[in-house]
Amino acid sequence: MKTRKKLLCMILALVFCSFMIITAAASAEPTSEDTLTIGATTESTESTLNVYEDDCGDCDGTGFTCEHDAICETCNGTGVINVKDAADSGYFASFWALVPPIIAIGLALITKEVYSSLFVGIAVGGLLSANIFKEGFSLTGAMDYIISDGLITAVSDSAGIFIFLVLLGVMVALINKSGGSRAFGNWAVKHIKSRAGAMLATFALGVLIFIDDYFNCLTVGSVMRPVTDSHKVSRAKFSYLIDATAAPVCMIAPISSWAAAVASYAEEGQGLKLFIQAIPYNYYSLLTFVFIIAIVFLKVDYGPMKLHEMNAILNNDLYTSGDRVDNVAEEEGNAKGKVIDLILPVVFLIVTCVFALVYNGGILDGADFITAFSDTDATVGLPWGALIALILTMIYMVCRRVITFKGAMECIPEGFKAMVPAITILTFATALKNMTGLLGAKYFVANLMNGAAEGLANFLPAIIFLVACGLAFATGTSWGTFGILIPIVTAIFPADSTILVIGISACLAGAVCGDHCSPISDTTIMSSAGAQCNHINHVNTQLPYAITVAAISFVCYIISGFVQNAAIMLAIGVVLTVATILVIKVLSKKDKKAAK
Repeated sequence: MKTRKKLLCMILALVFCSFMIITAAASAEPTSEDTLTIGATTESTESTLNVYEDDCGDCDGTGFTCEHDAICETCNGTGVINVKDAADSGYFASFWALVPPIIAIGLALITKEVYSSLFVGIAVGGLLSANIFKEGFSLTGAMDYIISDGLITAVSDSAGIFIFLVLLGVMVALINKSGGSRAFGNWAVKHIKSRAGAMLATFALGVLIFIDDYFNCLTVGSVMRPVTDSHKVSRAKFSYLIDATAAPVCMIAPISSWAAAVASYAEEGQGLKLFIQAIPYNYYSLLTFVFIIAIVFLKVDYGPMKLHEMNAILNNDLYTSGDRVDNVAEEEGNAKGKVIDLILPVVFLIVTCVFALVYNGGILDGADFITAFSDTDATVGLPWGALIALILTMIYMVCRRVITFKGAMECIPEGFKAMVPAITILTFATALKNMTGLLGAKYFVANLMNGAAEGLANFLPAIIFLVACGLAFATGTSWGTFGILIPIVTAIFPADSTILVIGISACLAGAVCGDHCSPISDTTIMSSAGAQCNHINHVNTQLPYAITVAAISFVCYIISGFVQNAAIMLAIGVVLTVATILVIKVLSKKDKKAAK
């Protein structure tokens, strides 16, 4: 019955979209003069046209062809073209450029299903790119856009990230099979003596495993569950600690799958540089860490989480409600495994990835470390380093006899299967980004902001944060949010400006926040699974905490539009976070007294 309702909602959405497109197509075709002015007066045409200027793709902005050093015919030697005039689609740089992501978001909200929602958005983008309901429409042309410009281009552009994800999955399987995760858990049970220590150790391990959120969830849950259970930490609180470190720490770590994804969405050669510059302004990620430490030390819980924690402490009931999964079978790994079998592979990965990134950035050609790290291509460097780390890890574990060569080879398909959801989402999200690119979404938004951006610029980071939260919450994927918003953000703000860096950080922070809150997010689902916590309990209990940090971050982004200093703003954010928790603690005590 639920499946039928979802299909009916999807069909209704497609019918509505078709009706809207037909309505738009029924209006008069814009003339070339209209295209030039785009609603502006003749006097303002020059400034408006600048929005649609971009480097010529045939000559890479040089004005000359590479083969014959002849003047490029496409741009007549200027090196720039008007992308609106050169576009194949009649819907280019119009509101319809935003229709594919809007449909994807709407379907995700209705059906709570990400894959089909993203694919429908891709299909609508292909139909619009092929001029559906306009003269010259071709169904085969639409299929070319969907397959060639959408999915195939998405796979080829993201191949490096796919390789990195698979290598990470294999390393996780190796570490678990060797008994490294089990050994660390046993060590932690003996050395961690308090509830606060158990929660802080979970937080610390989550921060240590910053290379990938999937790696984080898959490892922290299995490693720390015996520790938190022994100290009566509720499964709801445990799943929050996993979820609150998984994506946020990846979002502020340059050596991570998220850094590679963000780098691939930004302008060529500028992705990792922008990512690193945005870290100090990523308030949601940074303040989430402050929030976790504060609630642990101050012993503050509120909302539904308070009930779960009190029930765990007083009644030794770690679940309170929902499914109880005490007897879920897990692979324990080799009993000979030691803590070093967990730590050393992570060290291998960090060292090799750092070297691979700076090597790719030209450090051996004379570039300094910072320049090399800024100029590197993360989609090449990360899989380069991960492959070396994987080989070293396999050799080490086989030599230590904690795993056989055959067992190591069995981890390869296991690691690949663990990363299939991430690869599928990345493919569809990148294809959707390609569709909005073909339709000129960033030019449409840039044109809208062209007249108003100067007056609104200081408030735009806060607005971008809210928009990113909504997009990520609706789709359940941060990476799809990056793909949609980063090109738009880079088009709105001046290049190499502090406000651009703040805008990018607002986009990334909002994407993490929405992903953290979303019940259909892979990270949220995997956090529930890693903690063996009922998924609905996890979502309901962590939502008040996530919203609290999001509200503080929103305030910080408003202030950042005027006070563009990372150190000052971080200090303000930390003070606001701690003060908010203290106020909540005081109010909780008053409520408790009133109840008595």
